[in-house]
Amino acid sequence: MIKKWKYFLGLALITIALLNSGFKTNKTGDFGKLNDFYLQEGEVLNYELPKITDGKPKVRIPYTGKTYVGFKQAIAVRESQGLYKLINPFGYMGKYQFGKSALRAVGIHDNNEFLNNPELQEKAFKALLSINKWELRKEIKKYDGKVVGGIKVTESGILAAAHLAGAGSVKKFLRSNGQSGFRDGFGTSLKSYIKKFGGYDTSCIEANRFPKIS
Repeated sequence: MIKKWKYFLGLALITIALLNSGFKTNKTGDFGKLNDFYLQEGEVLNYELPKITDGKPKVRIPYTGKTYVGFKQAIAVRESQGLYKLINPFGYMGKYQFGKSALRAVGIHDNNEFLNNPELQEKAFKALLSINKWELRKEIKKYDGKVVGGIKVTESGILAAAHLAGAGSVKKFLRSNGQSGFRDGFGTSLKSYIKKFGGYDTSCIEANRFPKIS
């Protein structure tokens, strides 16, 4: 009886810990917290609750896999460690590190509002992806699945690289067979983004030259 009591108590504590783990599915309260999840309508976060294997609970950590949510969270961790209010030494802002020109491209002119509005940042990221997908629609069709410069090119890798370096730099890289490179102020290469963020499902992103942020 004592062992069974301890087992069920442990299972209850694990379940409570998961429910309070900080993985959110809607608006966040403290949006300076590391790697907050902020899901928009239609976005899905997959997760598993504890399972019992051979009489012992086995915890499955929440995961996003190769979904679009997984893609944007991976970008966010690489760009800012998921911090909405971060401004880097070069002036790039927010969870996805937007520069002023990128903000203007998606119709945002108030930097302070952007930094203090997690929902706006998520919408801005998706809007910029739509613009880059439109700008690179021919390259995606031509190079998706091919090897360029020793790395496999995928749609998500192309979009990630465009977020880092701009659509023009991605075009130069692909058309030069990987000979024309780009590195940001921290030395991060365009090529590394194509590789690191390849294979995610970004089919939900519609190519749109003039997306609207509602």
